[in-house]
Amino acid sequence: MSSYIQIEFENMQAEQSDLLIAQLSLIGFEGFEETDTILKAFIPANDFDEIAINEIASRNNVSFKQSTIEETNWNAVWESNFQPVMVDDFVSIRADFHEAAKGVEHEIVITPKMSFGTGHHATTYMMIQQMREIDFNDKTVFDFGTGTGVLAILAEKLGARTIYAVDNDEWSILNTKENIERNNSRNIKVEKIDVVTGAEQFNIILANINRNIILDNFLSLKKMLAPSGTLLLSGLLEEDEKVIVNKASEHLLTLNKKIVYNNWISLRFSH
Repeated sequence: MSSYIQIEFENMQAEQSDLLIAQLSLIGFEGFEETDTILKAFIPANDFDEIAINEIASRNNVSFKQSTIEETNWNAVWESNFQPVMVDDFVSIRADFHEAAKGVEHEIVITPKMSFGTGHHATTYMMIQQMREIDFNDKTVFDFGTGTGVLAILAEKLGARTIYAVDNDEWSILNTKENIERNNSRNIKVEKIDVVTGAEQFNIILANINRNIILDNFLSLKKMLAPSGTLLLSGLLEEDEKVIVNKASEHLLTLNKKIVYNNWISLRFSH
């Protein structure tokens, strides 16, 4: 019977988690859970390389706790770590083993296998809060760094005509496709890409990633934003605000609204 190794990092910042996930994926880790400050990573015990994980921890100046999870407990581990999320009375995000929520406008059902964008993290929560105030009806949407696909799915529920959801992580693409099917979504195209080309324009762009990726792709995102369009960003800390707002100003974008939650921010710009 095979088992899994769980590696737990504490006191994480958003950019640290993103970097660690990218590095750990390259050495065989295939599952991740994130909260505001904790990152858990999972790998089949047979694929675990202790030297490699120690090198990554040393390079990133982080420490970790290691434990073993037997395969028979695997589903229980995921389920015990995934609780329903309520974003005001607007959206409920749950797994299929949870009871349906009452008194919310929209419900999204996702697999709890990997918590990229489940709503538990402050940044996803704020993105959803901001989306409530945006008119998605008959709009085209670009979801940059889709993760679980939860924002793309919500965009369709809010009336978007077409949604193009992309990520550079193969697992996220597979997970998004699974969640799209689970929610009976029909207007979402999903694709794995490494570079944003800016070849097509969209009415609304959603980017819940991190400061460096947003800055690296800002010119392309601006080219992709249709006239009078909306650019909604998160994955950002409060100290990132100045550099992001300055970059947006350089591209003639106007800040319309900022939300702050536990030192994280979400910024909404218009063309």
